[in-house]
Amino acid sequence: MADAIKVLLVDDHQVVRRGLRTFLEVQDDIEVVGEASDGAEGVARAQELHPDVVLMDVKMPGMDGIEALRKLRELDNPARVLIVTSFTEQRTVVPALRAGAAGYVYKDVDPDALAGAIRSVNAGHILLQPEVAGALLSQEEAGASQGRAGSLTEREREVLALIADGRSNREIARALVLSEKTVKTHVSNILMKLDLADRTQAALWAVRHGVNG
Repeated sequence: MADAIKVLLVDDHQVVRRGLRTFLEVQDDIEVVGEASDGAEGVARAQELHPDVVLMDVKMPGMDGIEALRKLRELDNPARVLIVTSFTEQRTVVPALRAGAAGYVYKDVDPDALAGAIRSVNAGHILLQPEVAGALLSQEEAGASQGRAGSLTEREREVLALIADGRSNREIARALVLSEKTVKTHVSNILMKLDLADRTQAALWAVRHGVNG
């Protein structure tokens, strides 16, 4: 399965990992390449196995899912992280998205829906449930009302459109023939000008205000 989506399972319950693996092993285009029982092990395995997508639980002993997400971001690990959780409260899910998750699904998700979610985040999309999207957009709107799209340069608008497409800094650099350092500078300027906190808010702002490639 050379072209299969490589998936790493990170959950402290073996029965959950076994269930997820059973769901996914029947998919022709998805390959489970490893498992981890906590956040620290998940980070280590992600660095070792280079998965395309990490299915990450939130509540785990030791390093939890949100801290593991932050660590993966610090390490510039390119894996897309899909939160798999039984917690539906916004106070649990929103921080995970802020930490860099590409989306989330619930542990009772239908197998076909889970496979679809993995394919979606692997393709660069941000997977949000309507209620969480609404919460994020309301927070974004409060901050972004102080910024103006007109303050962005043409190059910054190009970078913002690619952020909304789910592209990493490396992918943006390749697409626009820039260095990663230059892209990071553009991203920082975009967040500052629009008074946004992170890339997730920037992506949502771009979608809301019609900034696209």
